[in-house]
Amino acid sequence: MSRLMRTSEITKRPVVTFAGDDVAQIKDVVYAAGGGAVGGFTLAGRGMFSGPLKQGLAWTSVAALGADAVMIRDENSLEPTAAVLDASAASGGSGGNVLGSQVLTDAGTDLGKVVDVVIEVTGEYGGQCDVVGYEIEASEALGTKGQKVLIPLPDTIAASGEHLMVPASAKDFVGHDLAGFGAAVNDFRAQLGRSS
Repeated sequence: MSRLMRTSEITKRPVVTFAGDDVAQIKDVVYAAGGGAVGGFTLAGRGMFSGPLKQGLAWTSVAALGADAVMIRDENSLEPTAAVLDASAASGGSGGNVLGSQVLTDAGTDLGKVVDVVIEVTGEYGGQCDVVGYEIEASEALGTKGQKVLIPLPDTIAASGEHLMVPASAKDFVGHDLAGFGAAVNDFRAQLGRSS
């Protein structure tokens, strides 16, 4: 079973142990493998005046990413933030923030700017948390200038500086809500596989 969600829905979500202890909250998402997967999270303390923690959470230590909380076995699942960031960098992660980046097709068409990242969570411990699309503020090229739309991504993502590259055919699979977006991602990736 898999579920799609926007990464903006995850920030500030509490991190809770199986014993019910509320140990932190999600601060930022750390991307791995060139931006194609979630490598982990930086954390903040709980409460209005709490700041960033020196501990992070690797994706491999997440038991479940639910609608209301991120579940971990116990506080031993947390590790130094630097270790989470280093592990993501070692797997090819850029560590950069894609929000505000311009999405261009490989034919040079500007599709819009990234306002959120769409991930697909499958399985539990050891499951996947992959980046499958972006929510963008559409340009004129999509015929919906200024509207927020979802654009699927191929299995691998090309990024350089402030530009993110997608195949030109991605614009044919644009969605408007998460409900049918999983099918659009699958159809888009299947079409790419046939044309290679």
